[in-house]
Amino acid sequence: MISSVARRLSRGLSRLWAFIRTLAGDDAYDQYRSHHAACPSGRPLMDRQAFYLERQQRKWSGVNRCC
Repeated sequence: MISSVARRLSRGLSRLWAFIRTLAGDDAYDQYRSHHAACPSGRPLMDRQAFYLERQQRKWSGVNRCC
């Protein structure tokens, strides 16, 4: 009985942690790798550092204000 409660609690906490990582964007590289494997584009897979540098460049380049 206790082990089943502990398993459900552990599973719930794992799901909560995965949800928080998704909200924060912390799992973006994992999602990129999954998408790249499912839909090959012919481009090589970027490593983690190149992915985050490209993501930051895309986020911060261009117009950053409304007026």
